[in-house]
Amino acid sequence: MSSRQKRRNSMEHPPEFSDQPPEVVKEELLKTLEELEDEEFDQFKWILQQPEILEGFSDIPKRRLDKANRQETVDQVVQNYNQQSVEVMKKVLKKMNRNDLVKFLSCNTGAQVSPQQTTSHQTSLQSDPQNRIRNKFKDIISKSSLISLGSPALYQLRPKKEKIGNLTRMTVGERNVMKINKTILLVGETGTGKSTLVNALVNYSMGVKFEDNIWFQIVEDEKRRQYESQTPDVIVYEIFGFEDQTLPYSLTIIDTPGYGDTRGIEHDVIVSQRLLDLFSSDDGVHEMNAVGLVMKATDNRLSDRQTYIFNSVVSLFGKNLEKNIIALITHSDGVTPEDALKALEAAKIKCARNEKNQPVHFLFDNCQTKQRTEETDMVLKNAWKVTGRGMSQFTDFLEKSGPQKLMTTVEVLNSRIRLTACINNLQGRIKLIELKQTEITQTQEALKKHEEEMKKNEEFTVEFEEVYKDKEPISGGGWLFYEGAVTCKVCEENCHYPGCTKAWYPEHCEVIKGGHCTVCTRKCPVSDHVKEQKIYVNKTRRVQKTVKEMKEKYEKNKAECEKKSSLLENLEKEMKDLTAEKTRWLEESYQHVVSLEQIALNVDSVSTHVHLDFLIEKMKEKGDTEKVQKLEEMKRRQDEGTRAVLRYMFGKLAAGKPVKETF
Repeated sequence: MSSRQKRRNSMEHPPEFSDQPPEVVKEELLKTLEELEDEEFDQFKWILQQPEILEGFSDIPKRRLDKANRQETVDQVVQNYNQQSVEVMKKVLKKMNRNDLVKFLSCNTGAQVSPQQTTSHQTSLQSDPQNRIRNKFKDIISKSSLISLGSPALYQLRPKKEKIGNLTRMTVGERNVMKINKTILLVGETGTGKSTLVNALVNYSMGVKFEDNIWFQIVEDEKRRQYESQTPDVIVYEIFGFEDQTLPYSLTIIDTPGYGDTRGIEHDVIVSQRLLDLFSSDDGVHEMNAVGLVMKATDNRLSDRQTYIFNSVVSLFGKNLEKNIIALITHSDGVTPEDALKALEAAKIKCARNEKNQPVHFLFDNCQTKQRTEETDMVLKNAWKVTGRGMSQFTDFLEKSGPQKLMTTVEVLNSRIRLTACINNLQGRIKLIELKQTEITQTQEALKKHEEEMKKNEEFTVEFEEVYKDKEPISGGGWLFYEGAVTCKVCEENCHYPGCTKAWYPEHCEVIKGGHCTVCTRKCPVSDHVKEQKIYVNKTRRVQKTVKEMKEKYEKNKAECEKKSSLLENLEKEMKDLTAEKTRWLEESYQHVVSLEQIALNVDSVSTHVHLDFLIEKMKEKGDTEKVQKLEEMKRRQDEGTRAVLRYMFGKLAAGKPVKETF
């Protein structure tokens, strides 16, 4: 530090006179630092490098403190601040909320202190509230990173992080299999306060109170998460080791990041698929205690996007889970959220009901991390009370609600996947039928038009559109195995595309059952299938073929006249066979929709309604009035919620954003 800086510091900050020699003062400074935990000592050195926190005192360069131990740090402090060393150290300790050490330092360096500050070092350590708080959360703090000092002090938890496929698992503590675990799924639009709610659940389970003046975060910064993962991951937070502190059970919190954000509906659909993958995987989640629909207290209507989000997830579950679906209302002042409840009613969201026949709901404020001042302390304390009451009521609900097995959810999943795969495959076949019909028509016209020439000359050529199949690459989004297609090499058909995100190999795909495919024409064995980033497409090309080549293509060893007739007959027969096959697939698709209505909590999902329109059209063509009537009845049950979803989807399309139906 320059002599000018030293003179300026001396004028702005008169020295705290000590009746102790400099060496004794240095010894007391060292004793003070030795009272800090390693994590706190790192914080202490960090503050010494921040001029905006030191407020007028010069900072110590990072290079001089990075690897400094406690003795070396004391030397740097004395060298940099000289007579202001005690004052600077006390200033830093105050920023760290270590008022116990401030008192200790004042007493032992002979600085002017009040009578209350003359207690012994040990007594001050035992009686200071901040020290008791730090002792209370000592283990947690030691495993956390400081975000900022203040009121409250903010810490980032450092959970064990596992990446399993498209699932991220964040675990705090070790699970005791003898203890009860409760699982919560949180679903909401980006910006509703879902991340804050996750953090609040974690702090509540750890026993953090307003008076503790401390707050822990487990949720990583959303921008960082989006940067690290271009595809939205389902995140599972596991909170173990705090049983019987506030709650008699541990928590598993499933978060659905990215729902409804600016990355588009294709990401929203992928999030739903990730949830289904989680529910159906061996090491995933197989029971659920609550599904929390997160929304703001000020929402007087659900946006199309919110309705899409809620319906997308609710439609995943079987009817057995309806009584476990509740509303978690954020940004609340503690008053009954009339607007939000009316919005849920208007959107016809299926959920649990209370004795007033209202959606079961719990209220939370989102002010836990706001810095406290004399002006805001009372307001923030009341906000904490709102959240504390909401947490108490919600966790009581969790304790009383039994877990619902997700077997029905997996059944809904598999039915929807097979339904979608069946219809997608069927649409490809119908296109093939239509193309073959064009080919047959052109062949018939050519045979009639040039009948005489062909009788005289077998080398006479006929031009027509020939149907053939080709393979084209598809975008995998960087995930070779998750974003691909299961195709049949024998039938040359797409058995599961789009939406094949779970299977690494064909045998793991949902459309494979009993070792055989449930979708392709011949129901071929799994060994005839591949999982790759290519799909079959139906194409046509303009070709010229001689009469002889066409005859050889269809019939051999017959009289010429018969060959011509046989050619037409075989083309007609092929078309009839394909039409019969189409009828069979329409019937199976119809049965899928009926089964789905019987087991699904919310059959009015987007994918189901898109398929209903297709089935109604084809059943009308077939002339099956009974099935048309039943399908139209199902479609009439389409409520405003589903229409809002469709508006949201096609609004994205109008904006030029693609929609991928994956389930």
